[in-house]
Amino acid sequence: MKIPPFTLERQYSEIGHDIENAVLNVLQKGQYIGGHEIAKFEDSFASLIGVKDVISCNSGTDALVLALRAFDIGHGDEVITSSFSFFATAEAISLVGANPVFVDINPDTFLLNINQIESRINSRTKAIIPVHLFGNAVDMTKLKLIAKKHNLKIIEDCAQATGSMWGSNNVGSIGDIGCFSFFPTKNLGCAGDGGAVTTSDESLAQKIRELSVHGSPKRYSHNNIGYNSRLDVIQAAILNVKIKSIKKWIKLRQKIADNYIQLIDKNALLSLPQTNSELSCNTWNQFVIKVQNENFSNTKNYFELFETDVIKNKTSRNFLKSELLKIGINTIIYYPIPIHAQVAYKDKFFDRDLLFNTEKVCTEVLSLPMFPEITFEEQLYISENLNLILKKYTQIAQISA
Repeated sequence: MKIPPFTLERQYSEIGHDIENAVLNVLQKGQYIGGHEIAKFEDSFASLIGVKDVISCNSGTDALVLALRAFDIGHGDEVITSSFSFFATAEAISLVGANPVFVDINPDTFLLNINQIESRINSRTKAIIPVHLFGNAVDMTKLKLIAKKHNLKIIEDCAQATGSMWGSNNVGSIGDIGCFSFFPTKNLGCAGDGGAVTTSDESLAQKIRELSVHGSPKRYSHNNIGYNSRLDVIQAAILNVKIKSIKKWIKLRQKIADNYIQLIDKNALLSLPQTNSELSCNTWNQFVIKVQNENFSNTKNYFELFETDVIKNKTSRNFLKSELLKIGINTIIYYPIPIHAQVAYKDKFFDRDLLFNTEKVCTEVLSLPMFPEITFEEQLYISENLNLILKKYTQIAQISA
């Protein structure tokens, strides 16, 4: 059996005809910038998230940059976020000239440790970017209290969390601004790059909309130095087809996660993913297990640690990944290197003692295949073989000890 970590082929077999018709309709009408398809998607997505305004744009990265620009965050400012995320979270902060300040994660949920945020706030701090990672929502109740106390803005990174909720509210509608990605692997993905900014503040929405089209409120009039960041009409047409199925796909993902949790045996080496709270509705963009690395130490230079020890050496995680691949089960490591250990930030100083969990988790995480169309037979095959490999590995370790 060959099982990919993610595939769109099965989804296309279900809705491909509708997608093709939608794309052909765009080509026949010749409206390639703006117009009906864009407006339709922005309205539908606003209704889904529960906000007044959606500004579609070129990517999730652009969404973050536009959000930061909307608050005039720039040189000398600081923005608190997580180093256990895709690079774009911090990259956007750096692109506007501000500095990312990293807070450690909760090693069980992989989310920003709310209890450590206040210790990192100073006069230069302007905003917090919580990352709703893998479909799991950050505790927005506590975060909003901290933001209000210190007069900080909240920009939600919802790239992996379309449809996720905290309490009765969708992520992207709770902070000041939400930022979404429609990269093909997301819960709601297009056929290329795409993104959106969400807000219920009309003045912010207007500023973001202007920034996304060269700082222009109307043609040939420019109030700011902006960007050319518009969602492609063909991508909007595809999203207009897919958004009709998003709630069904989320329910399927939740059922798959439940199955994995039931099918995977308890093992001293293994930790199953934990939803942040009963208030969090997890949409499972990824199903990420953690395979214990008892030998982890962050005393080495982190470029040596992550490029040599973690990626090349035989940690329990790497052994499991290799063994699963031998029997056709493809897995992915999200994320093998934390943002603060990336070469792009080699000239920046980050206190690694404050990021111990972030570094350790990068040596332990492994994402199992997760997409709405994966069959129960495939889930069973994955789980049974994972159980067998870890059981044998544990027995060998005990004998060696």
